[in-house]
Amino acid sequence: MSIRIVTDSTCDLPAELIQRYNITVIPLYINTGEQAYRDGIEMTRAEFYKRLPEFKTTPTTAAPGPNVFRQIYERLAAEGATEILSIHVSVKLSATVTIAEQAAKETTAVPVTVFDSRQLSLGTGFEVLTAAQAAAEGRSMQEILSLLEDQIPRTYVFAALDTLEFLRRSGRMNFAISFLGTLLQIKPFMKMYDGNPTAERIRTRNAAVKRLVELLKEMGPLEKVAVVHTAAEDRARILLQQVRHLLPDGDIWIEEITPVIGAHVGPGVLGFACVSQNRRRSI
Repeated sequence: MSIRIVTDSTCDLPAELIQRYNITVIPLYINTGEQAYRDGIEMTRAEFYKRLPEFKTTPTTAAPGPNVFRQIYERLAAEGATEILSIHVSVKLSATVTIAEQAAKETTAVPVTVFDSRQLSLGTGFEVLTAAQAAAEGRSMQEILSLLEDQIPRTYVFAALDTLEFLRRSGRMNFAISFLGTLLQIKPFMKMYDGNPTAERIRTRNAAVKRLVELLKEMGPLEKVAVVHTAAEDRARILLQQVRHLLPDGDIWIEEITPVIGAHVGPGVLGFACVSQNRRRSI
């Protein structure tokens, strides 16, 4: 039995772990005018965030078509996969799951299970890592799915945005726009839990950081945690030192969020992805 794990480039997992566990990552697309870039391949994260305020047209994002997914599933089957688990960004935020499901139906070489992570960024990434580690241990598909269903109610992503501008431009997160309205002097605060994106209004950057720390305390004790950001690494390192006493032992990741998400939230985002040891509540 050989279960291979597939995900998309929004998972934000470090490259070293992707390689160690032989995870297949399907890049999503970033479109700027007539030019399309494969996320993580044809434009670096640093280059994207540097150019983001200067793009003449608002960048858009998209998943590749079902043929791309099907070709990857068939290649993995040819490499010896007996089953495939394809884990993707929340269906509330992207059509990726729907496209993967269509491809799975068209794939005859190997059984493919498509799984809605109900998360984004490292919320998805932590699920992918759990699945990959379990597959490496020889766990069955049902055992892996059970592990994921247990982890999802303990997984949280929350972040303070520096501006509302990019949410307005993208039109992708209309739930936030309708809630936050036309207020200008706010720091939008976005939360993702079990497939449900929500938002809060916060007035200042300092207040947003306090809210980040407050939520992180509520999530403890923590099983996994990472600091996530968009073009704000220095601030992310300061935040990490501020909350280090709340975190589990060992190295804590600081990860820059994929441009596929960054196109919608803009630069200056600062937040956490975490898995609590115990099931808490919606945020």
